Amino acid sequence: MCGIVAAVARRNVVPILLEGLRRLEYRGYDSAGVAVINGSLRRVRSCGRVAQLERLAGEQHLEGMIGIGHTRWATHGVPSERNAHPHVSGGVSVVHNGIIENHEAVRGALRGKGYAFSSDTDTEVIAHLVHSKISSGMNVFDGVRAAVAELEGAYAIAVVAADDPSRLVVARRGAPLLLGIGEGENFAASDTSALLQVTRRLIYLEEGDCAEVALQSVRIVDARGHVVERPLKVSRLAAEAIELGAYRHYMHKEIFEQPAAVRATLESAANGHLLAPEFFGATAAESFEHIDSCLILACGTSYHAGVVARYWLEKLAGLPCNVEIASEYRYRDTVPNSRSLVVVISQSGETADTLAALHQAHRLGQPNSLAICNVAESALTRNAKLKFLTRAGPEIGVASTKAFTAQLTALLVLALTLARLRGRLTKEHEAQMLEALRALPAALARALRVEPQMAAWAAKFARCEHALFLGRGVHYPIAMEGALKLKEISYIHAEAYAAGELKHGPLALVDRNMPVIAIAPRDALLDKLKSNLQEVRARGGELYVLADGDAGMREGDGIHVVRLHRYPHLLSPVVTAVPLQLLAYHAALLRGNDVDKPRNLAKSVTVE
Repeated sequence: MCGIVAAVARRNVVPILLEGLRRLEYRGYDSAGVAVINGSLRRVRSCGRVAQLERLAGEQHLEGMIGIGHTRWATHGVPSERNAHPHVSGGVSVVHNGIIENHEAVRGALRGKGYAFSSDTDTEVIAHLVHSKISSGMNVFDGVRAAVAELEGAYAIAVVAADDPSRLVVARRGAPLLLGIGEGENFAASDTSALLQVTRRLIYLEEGDCAEVALQSVRIVDARGHVVERPLKVSRLAAEAIELGAYRHYMHKEIFEQPAAVRATLESAANGHLLAPEFFGATAAESFEHIDSCLILACGTSYHAGVVARYWLEKLAGLPCNVEIASEYRYRDTVPNSRSLVVVISQSGETADTLAALHQAHRLGQPNSLAICNVAESALTRNAKLKFLTRAGPEIGVASTKAFTAQLTALLVLALTLARLRGRLTKEHEAQMLEALRALPAALARALRVEPQMAAWAAKFARCEHALFLGRGVHYPIAMEGALKLKEISYIHAEAYAAGELKHGPLALVDRNMPVIAIAPRDALLDKLKSNLQEVRARGGELYVLADGDAGMREGDGIHVVRLHRYPHLLSPVVTAVPLQLLAYHAALLRGNDVDKPRNLAKSVTVE
């Protein structure tokens, strides 16, 4: 949930560090800092955004040919300069992503050795611990390895020491970290995007790795202490993919990238003549043959995608499906099924709770796992047996948009593929479904045309402090996602309910100051939904309805209707998500909020 960048070069690395932090700022933005060695260790930190740090670094003429940088999302200690990274102990400086769970015990031991603490963070114990190891005669690399052996929890760290200005040391466990290989210079970062400015040649560190990074070489030691070589990858990510371009905000850009993101995700699956299990991995056909149910594990927006998928998997494939919040799954006694397909969903592939849930599922004897993820070299894709990549491209806005619709698309392909393998799709039906998938990008493009109507709705929503979202059947989780988006960036309290539950409690909240937004596709539940909506109008509630063109919903006193174009009904949850994203975006704009960096939130949740 924070960003790390580090560099060793024959040139001033401060601009590299600052640009890397700017590109990582979506991962944490309450404070930032850099430390470099230039004869001595120098450090600049600031509370707030990277732009403030850049100004201070310029004023202090900060320069150095080796350094580390960090942008923070606070866990231990309030956002402040004293709690900002890098932390320093003597001539040692450290940046850290993750949480050190035994920091209090380590702190007590270090205080017993005379170390004083100047911050409230768990990270400062790492700096002092590494310093204590070096003071005992170890070099920096061995000192870091010895220090991390005493740490419990999750970490990705980068360390520099004034006594050895020729190399930096990095280590990871439970948090992502990668190396960038240049020409006579090398780098490290927590995210590919930070290094595209200097190199595309990347090495992804494995769990427990520790690496020494010098000008001409890198040396990696694994968790057992063995020197290892990790494969060199060449990133194909286009630098412009992480640029804002002509858009005002990344979220707006990413909402409008959804047709392209879904088209890329469907590139192999929808362009053929049949739905093949090989889309999910070379051994998928064998794994799918033996399953008798599905278990979906995910958090937040990805969880909502999983709940939609439950409807598809049960309806199309005839497979019982359970959807669990990943952070809850491993802390309760479950009844494992060795024949269940365990589907884990994450945009980043580094979500700590989802990774831990996957490991728990494996420990319980459920080996058939499938990762649906947007990052090819993530921990999730490396740990799951099978994978399906959502090719949405980088998503910088904290509130997920295109990653969500790409996840839904991947899950629909999964449901259809399993339906085919289980003999529940005729050839004619399969051809119709493939045609529907190919039509999805165009359907999303048409849905984007309702932006003016959503902006008009937002003008009314922006004056409210509470809202209700209603849906039935497969659209109930889309209502949940719409409520989450509104909460995340507009800070309007919003709740979602299955519309049939309205009279079982939530109706008590409805009055003229409580806007109610409903998703009303033309399906078997439409007439029942209309009855639910009449209950709202009878209590003076203001209704905002997203309807299919032929749903028969009419505007009237207190009823506002936006009609979407016709599209295959199976695609309805994917398409109706788009107007709700636009509603949240415009409501946040009108309330003057930072759309891309909402308060208290960060993009990748890599800690519990």
